[in-house]
Amino acid sequence: MANKITDMSKIRKVIKFHCSGKSKLFISNYLSLSRNTVKKYISLFEVLALPFDVINQKTDAELETLFSQNTVESISPKLQTLYNFFPQMERELKKVGVTVRHMWEKYIAANPDGLRSSQFSHYYKIWSKRVNPVMHMNHKAGDKMYVDYAGKTLCIIDKETGEIKEVQFFVAILGASQYTYAEASMSQKKEDFVTSVENAMRFFEGTPAAIVPDNLKSAVIQSSRFEPTINETLADLAEHYQTTILPARAYKPRDKSLVEGAVKILYRRIYVNLKDTKFFNLEELNQQIWDLLDSHNNRKLTGRPYSRLELFLEDEQEKLRPLPQERFEIKYQSFATVMQNGHVQLSQDKNYYSVPYQYLKKKAKLLYTKTTVEIYHKYNRIAIHTRNYKPYVYNTNPDHLASTHQFVAQWSASRFIDWASNIDACVGEYIVQIIESRNHPEQAYKSCLGILTFEKKVGKQRLINACKRALDFRIYSFKTIQNILENNLDSIDFEQEQEQELPSHNNIRGKHYFN
Repeated sequence: MANKITDMSKIRKVIKFHCSGKSKLFISNYLSLSRNTVKKYISLFEVLALPFDVINQKTDAELETLFSQNTVESISPKLQTLYNFFPQMERELKKVGVTVRHMWEKYIAANPDGLRSSQFSHYYKIWSKRVNPVMHMNHKAGDKMYVDYAGKTLCIIDKETGEIKEVQFFVAILGASQYTYAEASMSQKKEDFVTSVENAMRFFEGTPAAIVPDNLKSAVIQSSRFEPTINETLADLAEHYQTTILPARAYKPRDKSLVEGAVKILYRRIYVNLKDTKFFNLEELNQQIWDLLDSHNNRKLTGRPYSRLELFLEDEQEKLRPLPQERFEIKYQSFATVMQNGHVQLSQDKNYYSVPYQYLKKKAKLLYTKTTVEIYHKYNRIAIHTRNYKPYVYNTNPDHLASTHQFVAQWSASRFIDWASNIDACVGEYIVQIIESRNHPEQAYKSCLGILTFEKKVGKQRLINACKRALDFRIYSFKTIQNILENNLDSIDFEQEQEQELPSHNNIRGKHYFN
């Protein structure tokens, strides 16, 4: 009977005998099949270019799809030549600039009596569907957001220099409703990419369960079929928005066919309307993009009575997770060793931040944003500071210093003056005179400390008397107070000084006495 489908078990045997080297005549006689039928299935097997083990593992239904009369035709020599050309053509089409038309011209040059271009394209589509089956993807509401950059760039003009700067065209689309977001950004670097992804989620007013990017470096550090390495900044964004990153497989554009299709549509509806317009900053360009994007999202879908926006509002918006109140801040990282003075250097700003003194000479990791600097040691945060952009400045938390260092860190002219004034006004006056007698206040700190500690050693009243006597002598130093106390000069009444057998003022004030 014409067009009768051969039993699948016989097809398996035809291919098995062919692979074992049996002749077509033997196979025809053994299986009670005509030689033309045997030749047809052997030709189809060769065109499919599948090993026998793969064919043998397929079910009867799958074999019927491959070999049924409804999807294949008898192979003529001309058609066989064409099918033999297709594997090479498929590889060539992956190269930039190569089209089906170019390949037909190459084919017809080698085969002048070959098929014309329309038939050539028709058979290539049939062959391609057989060897490259496509998985239909069902998109659930709120499940995935696909993101990608368009291949063609836009541009802005610098008003001052007239320089033309290329800008990237970012596209994001929700799987179920095909609701689309687009914007221009200065580059595809991770800072711009992460900002664009965040802007898309803010536009959709919700967070999808997963974000599907391409394998660009801003998203995937190292691609892998099984476990790709996600860029740390993008992973931080996903954690902030409580979503996940599912990179598309490398060299598998069908994994993100939605966004690829959206890019093609936006080329026609947005890109074409912008390419001849001059823009002088990114804000102007994006405003024009968003105006055209609104028109795109409100346009009815082909063959459907609703638009992308209507579908989004009715089916997908409520499935998205709520957005966090705060926007994401990009964290940068740096590594440093804690210095002997208890600080680490942030090389980006060339300044220093303190850590607890227990971590001296330890390795530390710095995570910093526009506003804060966090310091980690072995995954534990040991310090946090407000970021200071002024270079060569030490940002010190007193609690991080050892107890002795904390005391020294609190030294200041005002602290010593207040300490002395609390003892007595004349002690405060003497400390002021010591500080003012030095070229730099810090030169007097140790002298001030030594004088004020005499309160514990000799008592408050003796220190007060010693400072009064030293003020009268107008000699301002630690040794002056020390010599007065050692020689008990603080205990003599100033009014009876002339009646005592004591060194004169001139002798007392002499350097040989106090120095």
